[in-house]
Amino acid sequence: MNYCHSPYSFSRRVSREVVVGDPSKGGVVIGGAHPVVKQSMLTCDTMDTALSVKQTLELVAVGCQIVRITAPTVKDAANLENIVRALHAVGCHVPIVADIHFKPDAAMEAVKWVEKIRINPGNYADSKKFAVKEYTDEAYAAELARIEERFTPLVLECKRLGRAMRIGTNHGSLSDRIMNRYGDSPLGMVESALEFARICRKNGFHNFVFSMKSSNPKVMIECYRLLTARLAKEGPDWNYPLHLGVTEAGEGEDGRIKSAIGIGSLLCDGVGDTIRVSLTEDSPHEIAVCNELVAQIPVLTNRNQESGIGHLGFSFDPFHYERRESTTIELADSIKAGGEQTVRVVVTKATFDKVAPKIRPKDDVKPEAVYEDLNILELDPTQPLSIDQINCDTQLVTVKDGVNLPPITAFRLLVSHLKKLGRKNPILLKDCLAFEAVPLEPSVALLLASVNIGSLLADGIGDAILVRGESGAGQSLRLAFNILQAAGCRSFKTDYVACPSCGRTLFNLQTVTARIKERTAHLKGVKIAIMGCIVNGPGEMADADFGYVGGAPNKINLYVGKTPIKFNIPEAEAVDRLVDLIREHGKWVEPEPVAGAVA
Repeated sequence: MNYCHSPYSFSRRVSREVVVGDPSKGGVVIGGAHPVVKQSMLTCDTMDTALSVKQTLELVAVGCQIVRITAPTVKDAANLENIVRALHAVGCHVPIVADIHFKPDAAMEAVKWVEKIRINPGNYADSKKFAVKEYTDEAYAAELARIEERFTPLVLECKRLGRAMRIGTNHGSLSDRIMNRYGDSPLGMVESALEFARICRKNGFHNFVFSMKSSNPKVMIECYRLLTARLAKEGPDWNYPLHLGVTEAGEGEDGRIKSAIGIGSLLCDGVGDTIRVSLTEDSPHEIAVCNELVAQIPVLTNRNQESGIGHLGFSFDPFHYERRESTTIELADSIKAGGEQTVRVVVTKATFDKVAPKIRPKDDVKPEAVYEDLNILELDPTQPLSIDQINCDTQLVTVKDGVNLPPITAFRLLVSHLKKLGRKNPILLKDCLAFEAVPLEPSVALLLASVNIGSLLADGIGDAILVRGESGAGQSLRLAFNILQAAGCRSFKTDYVACPSCGRTLFNLQTVTARIKERTAHLKGVKIAIMGCIVNGPGEMADADFGYVGGAPNKINLYVGKTPIKFNIPEAEAVDRLVDLIREHGKWVEPEPVAGAVA
């Protein structure tokens, strides 16, 4: 199975067109030869018509092409009529998507008023009780029949009214039936979506897209790759468009890096027709990141179909993450790289000279080697490589500056050459192979580094990394570590899984996230999930140590992993109780003074 035409030459996946609304009146077409569509979601209560209209207009003003609004109840779904009518009254016809979880009745109401319905197969007509049971083939078929009975009315109504649909599976909310047969896996996510797609197709409905979201960029990438390959295997008329996103990416630099790794990697391989960057920030900020990310894809990809490398196969397994096997070497004094070592951070001499005076002995964010001091072999992967050039496995290698290929293509090609030669040399990844005459804007440098290095790390490639596109010394060092953390390669600080906000959210996510970070940001290696509600709660927190989840208005539930531990804690006390819970489980340490640390 293949998920893209080539890992070395860009070719956009051919998908069918899905129409959302009337394109002559502001609607959009997803897929085909149309540009990638950018979308976002409202953060306010759906029953607040005026604020919903205001936030929608603010999103449209910055380039949002599809706006999603949660419809948790039939009452919320009915109010979509008022929101849409008010938007039309001021000349705004942006397509509206109703976000549905748990309640088919809400979907049947919402489909009357909006251009698109998003359903989650894990909870639309299925259960999530973390029950462990064996499903016989007969019992499994009976469950599918029940799901078909509940889902078909919505499919028929979408078809009758000319609506679109997103079948959006989520790593955190796979049903018990899927979990028991396929496990908490990319395969389970794909199978869950295909079950619902088959019901659509059985009823002659094809105006839908897929999504496969996870808060872990590696898992997200693997899911979309597997889905794309499975769709191709199902047949040429299964070429439905794909909606890309890393769910609950968080805020600030971390949220942007996670999204860039997940979304950017797939776009660079020609996969993806519409995107949403999920940030725990005001929604218009998401569109700014979407715009910058999409604009960088031509720079990040090899468009030369005549380069002679497009026919080469994969040098890694794209469907199962495994770090490339390499030899352990001495990188610098007491620092090793390759083999089972963590991925190391290398800096230039200029950067080292600026940041070294600020480094304290206990700091985690510090250079681990200086590029100019390394014994490194720089290679041109566009040229044939031989055993004579690479005569041992203990030589650190990288791509030579000035090679006329984007970094992702160049390093994948280098790995292909090494594999053919039977070499296991450790590899130093670079975020750029040429310098701009004018320094890059920090936001662009962040995205370029995150996509280039993060994509390769998700392929299992890389034993050390060098960030040079960011001109600020301290910022480039921090960016390198943050990319490694976002890619799941090493942990040097607290990791947060934080959802964006929506009408289901039961507390102010931005304020609470800031409050939790203020208390816990020093807990290296601890992962904390901050969820506005339970929709993607327990499952999405499966690999988090602790969870802070809205359970009711002004009430918080606390989790250890995906297990609820404390219920209905008053919001004013909840952060303190979270700290107590971390203490109880032996994960708490007292913060040290941070004055003078590299930030």
